[in-house]
Amino acid sequence: MFLTTTDDGFLRDGRPHRVVSAAVHYFRIRPELWRDRLERLRAMGVNTVETYVAWNVHERERGRFDFAGAQDVAGFVRLAGGLGLDVIVRPGPYICAEWEAGGLPAWLLADPAVRLRRTDATYLAAVDAWFDALLPQLTPLQAEAGGPVVAMAVENEYGSFGNDTAYLEHLRDGLLRRGATCLLFTADGAEDWFQLGGRLPGVLTTGTFGSRPQEALDCLRRHQPDGPLVCMEYWHAWFDSWGEPHRVREAAEAAQVLDTLLAAGASVNLYMGHGGTNFGWWNGANCYDGRYLPITTSYDYDAPVGEGGELSPKFHAFREVIARHTGPVANPLPPTPARLAPRRIEGPAGRVALFDCLDLLGDAARRLEPEPMEALGQSTGLILYRTRLRGPLATADLRIDGLADRAQVFLDGRELGTLHRNEPLGAVPLTVPADGARLDVLVENQGRVDYGPQLADRKGITGGVRLERQYQFGWEIRPLPLDPLPELPYSQENPTDPPAQSDPADPAGQAASGPAFHRFELDLGEERPADGFLALPGWTKGMVWLNGFALGRYWEIGPQRTLYAPAPLWRPGLNEVTVLELHSPGRGLELRDAPDLGPTDPAPEGF
Repeated sequence: MFLTTTDDGFLRDGRPHRVVSAAVHYFRIRPELWRDRLERLRAMGVNTVETYVAWNVHERERGRFDFAGAQDVAGFVRLAGGLGLDVIVRPGPYICAEWEAGGLPAWLLADPAVRLRRTDATYLAAVDAWFDALLPQLTPLQAEAGGPVVAMAVENEYGSFGNDTAYLEHLRDGLLRRGATCLLFTADGAEDWFQLGGRLPGVLTTGTFGSRPQEALDCLRRHQPDGPLVCMEYWHAWFDSWGEPHRVREAAEAAQVLDTLLAAGASVNLYMGHGGTNFGWWNGANCYDGRYLPITTSYDYDAPVGEGGELSPKFHAFREVIARHTGPVANPLPPTPARLAPRRIEGPAGRVALFDCLDLLGDAARRLEPEPMEALGQSTGLILYRTRLRGPLATADLRIDGLADRAQVFLDGRELGTLHRNEPLGAVPLTVPADGARLDVLVENQGRVDYGPQLADRKGITGGVRLERQYQFGWEIRPLPLDPLPELPYSQENPTDPPAQSDPADPAGQAASGPAFHRFELDLGEERPADGFLALPGWTKGMVWLNGFALGRYWEIGPQRTLYAPAPLWRPGLNEVTVLELHSPGRGLELRDAPDLGPTDPAPEGF
């Protein structure tokens, strides 16, 4: 299965070969479903699959590496090879992928002096340790050893970030020194300035683009006159951000671009073949012109194989194009995965306020002033800053310098308002009584920036908290990673009782509003576990767990309206759904048999 290059193409074991690949990320799929998704992509006609390797998934704490279970990247590669698929691996260390920090571990940012993605000694030492752990997982699976891995990437779209060729040489040499024998390549946008920054002499140059295919291929030829033409990421659609429409691309138009690429003799990797899900807190974010946009939980990507395994019109259009250029597809079409029957989940069966169980959720530290998550060894989740304000103070505006990303402000337990990094001049007015008041600032990490110059995206509060011009000192800081979620002391609630918002003694609804965990029970009875989609109509913003597994975030601003709950997470009989609502809860949940990713809009122009 050796993959080598000629003046205008590839040879596989010495025979002319076209790479027709689909991107699929093992870390966005429950491992019990890896085979299903790979079989669906194989049925589309691809001969190769491509995956990033997310460093932060495998080394969540510095020096502690995890390659088991859902992190078994070698098992994923072997499975693909057993299905007759070649594998392209992109080990980073940076991957982008709309993933938390572009795959870089948050603990890198605990050092204020670290400089990412360049020849910085601190950063390169961490990268070298990562490669020392990762490459032994991959090198035995290379084609030379009879495995399916035919190519590896050197970094990812580096020309979009910088032009430190010495850094890329360090990575290339590190791969070679640790036993990489397969084809190496770089992948950069198909524009001159991207290629000038990201190319590495002696390494295959590939392009990433989604439209104007001939123009993109001409650019690749300018920078590499000989060798295969490769679109390493054909962006046939786009990802979704909270507060924006669901991005889609018309199947026939996307298939026409694919046809043009294949007709030109190019090799192609479809990004994405199957997108999957940003389970838990793992979504990334983008920051364009100062505007921060976190990525949704769903990474469906309008892919040919949908988030729940459904085969979209794009799947059938791509299958027809691939067959036209490579021959009939031998593998049959798989059926749509089974779905749970729709139903409403009444409740909750229990509730507990987040502020009532802080000691179970994280340990407090004392600091003179607010510090970011990374300084306290935290990567994701929430972080609580608490201090005592002096009074009396008739009125003052509270402001936060260096907020990342979204803060709820409470005075003596009562929520006063919300601040966000997109409004750095925002303020919450407050009044402090003569005997003072307790101030709580609950900050959510909505996802670290995954692309561009702002990768050093430290979370929580990096500056300070001010009343007017006066900084407040003397803080208790409590990291709340909520991963895993501990056993909580729920109160028992009667699902038939009216919601607390209707209590005449509590007209403002304070008893029911505010950050709280809500526990629901769903009994499948005799029904066999299958895929489902959870909807939270009337809820505001928060996180959902199914039987202790973090499904992901929801937010009333959309676009997505359901969370994918795959079959392996359900149990026969009784199941527990936990909802952390940060503001105002709804009356119940809904289990649906189809996804709802929200109102659609075409993918952005020029991608």
